[in-house]
Amino acid sequence: MPESIVQQLRETRTLPDAELFALLESPAYDAELFAAADAVRREHYGDAVFLRGLIEFTNHCRNNCYYCGIRRDNLKVPRYRLTHEDILSCAKEGYTLGYRTFVLQGGEDPYYTDERVCALVADLHARFPDCAITLSIGEKPRASYQAFFDAGARRYLLRHETASEAHYAKLHPAELSLANRKRCLWDLKGIGYQVGAGFMVGSPYQTTRELIADLRFLQELQPDMIGIGPFIHHADTPFRDFPNGTLELTLRLLAVLRLMFPYVLLPSTTALGTIHPQGRELGLKAGANVVMPNLSPVAVRAKYKLYDNKICLGEESAQCRGCLERRVASAGYRIVTDRGDVRRG
Repeated sequence: MPESIVQQLRETRTLPDAELFALLESPAYDAELFAAADAVRREHYGDAVFLRGLIEFTNHCRNNCYYCGIRRDNLKVPRYRLTHEDILSCAKEGYTLGYRTFVLQGGEDPYYTDERVCALVADLHARFPDCAITLSIGEKPRASYQAFFDAGARRYLLRHETASEAHYAKLHPAELSLANRKRCLWDLKGIGYQVGAGFMVGSPYQTTRELIADLRFLQELQPDMIGIGPFIHHADTPFRDFPNGTLELTLRLLAVLRLMFPYVLLPSTTALGTIHPQGRELGLKAGANVVMPNLSPVAVRAKYKLYDNKICLGEESAQCRGCLERRVASAGYRIVTDRGDVRRG
């Protein structure tokens, strides 16, 4: 009996484009694909699911990406910045709840100079030395990334969004370029960060050809973390009338990524939970092994809306932690109190 393309992907970690097209476009392989992805994640990480405490500390952004709810020209967004002390308070609460990784995420906000970011990272590193500090604050010069690393940051998340030049130009204004985005990722990798890349699923003008280009770029980059989630439109952006990405294709891609990158840290995202009530649980069953609950103050959560109908805006951090623990357990996994470093061995 000839080997199935799912078995080939599991064994070789790659496939020709034609077979990848078949996997991504047909539901016929889904049951085998999801079972293989779950088996591979268990081989590398068991049933462990790692928590990342997300602190969305500013929704100011100098960029004008067409898909993003906090884009510069959206004048309907009530803007905010958390203070240094606010951020430390979020981290302290998160530490008490068992978080050992903090993700500081924000728009590209000029107020947060390198000096301010370095002071914040150094303070967090000193107060929580057993925790990993992750930054997700966009495109910077290499010298800035080096300064953040020297202050104590060890992980950086920067979705490439699409690996197609033509597609990138349809999602972003002319002053942003895929070449610079990739330069940032290679700089981060060169400095020694655990690097996270990723893309939207079902973004406007995206075809399967663009998704395969994303997979090929990730094979080249070999990141430690890959963040994907369905595109969800926002009413106050130029893409307000485009359809959302689908659960089915996002799950398929999660499973493909797990087979291509067995070691990778792969989040089951809030966006998945937004488009389907069991989205995060289904993401875990398709190979994901990270969840990112929100530690931001409840008063600002609704202001950090990259897309419409975002879930978990009203939950206190402790409620959110308890809810996720139950959801993860219901899917057959367990939350662990651990930094959750990548296991490439």
